[in-house]
Amino acid sequence: MTAVSVPTSTTFDLGPARALSCRECGHETPLAAEYACVECFGPLEVAYDFGRIRREDIEAGPRSIWRYRGLLPVPSNVQSHPNTEPGGTRLVQADRLAKALGLRKVWVKDDTGNPTHSFKDRVVGVALAAARELGFKVLACPSTGNLANAVAAAAARAGWDSVVLVPSSLEQAKILMTAVYDGALIAVDGNYDDVNRLAQELAAEHEDWAFVNVNVRPYYAEGSKTLGYEVAEQLGWRLPEQIVVPIASGSQLTKVDKAFREFGELGLVEQTPYRVFGAQATGCSPVSLAFKEGHDVVRPVRPDTIARSLAIGAPADGPYVLDAVRRTGGAIEDVTDEEVVEGIRLLARTEGIFAETAGGVTVATAKKLVESGKLDPDAETVLLITGDGLKTLDAVAHTLAPLATVPPSAQAVLDALANR
Repeated sequence: MTAVSVPTSTTFDLGPARALSCRECGHETPLAAEYACVECFGPLEVAYDFGRIRREDIEAGPRSIWRYRGLLPVPSNVQSHPNTEPGGTRLVQADRLAKALGLRKVWVKDDTGNPTHSFKDRVVGVALAAARELGFKVLACPSTGNLANAVAAAAARAGWDSVVLVPSSLEQAKILMTAVYDGALIAVDGNYDDVNRLAQELAAEHEDWAFVNVNVRPYYAEGSKTLGYEVAEQLGWRLPEQIVVPIASGSQLTKVDKAFREFGELGLVEQTPYRVFGAQATGCSPVSLAFKEGHDVVRPVRPDTIARSLAIGAPADGPYVLDAVRRTGGAIEDVTDEEVVEGIRLLARTEGIFAETAGGVTVATAKKLVESGKLDPDAETVLLITGDGLKTLDAVAHTLAPLATVPPSAQAVLDALANR
């Protein structure tokens, strides 16, 4: 169906955002706190009228995601409000990891350096800015952990109340990291999909609560584009040949792909080919299964994996992940919990980066994709590491211990080293 144009909203200052567009039928609706199409109930995303965007203007901006504010659905004065200023994380040339994986050139996008140590600070930063403009008063979310941390911190910084819902089985570190900001943290008996359903009920009942990944999801999701933008800029204004992205809801992968396409269309980078690869844990791998079986529909599963930040059994963007991966010539793979732990340890011992379980999934999946011949060993590869290992210590605790416990003597230390 041909997209139906609507007048540009004059009610809200959301930068270059023009309307909300249905990802299924193309129907457009004015900017608002909506997330489902009134015509077909398909998901909405932000449509833009970008002005002239130049490299030098971006480079002159702050060292945060706000350097890309001309490409995001945020007010022009977004920096004037207290926020956690996410983004600007390092891109690490990972030569030792590359050698271990059998790849010529590897870069690690290390998003553990964000304010609450995961990429979720990016999406929450955009969601909060849009929510403020749309008139909300409370920041809220259902979460598998990282989003809970980011929402609670961003609300505290902005002076907002927060309501965060998490599965009661969540890692203790993530529960504590959320509770410390003193918002309302509610543990729910059930998995993430149960928590998400509860959040949708509450969002319908409380019109001033901005559930970042529910009623303001179209704006929230755009924050993930900044990962793609930063990778391209940090590579010297060019696109990588292949990139491996962990899959939870799937939004991150689709938005990184969108970022690469937008940069190309705007002339900020040369429109060179790239391939997108998806990574899941075997215990929650509905998108990987659909890809391998050649399906377009992603069937929900009940998660059972240590990679809890990826444990979304009914991923909202699953079908769009399949589209992006197939269009770019990539693939989707999944790895066992044992492989996840080894992926965490491999990244740590080769590059000194301690990733949470989602990062272990990315590294282990890259290894598996190389071994199966799906990743080109000669192509420049980027791996997205989206969260800090200090959040998921339980996952590796059983595999780690001191080399030895010795008396306070130099000889005892030397003896221990000799027996290593």
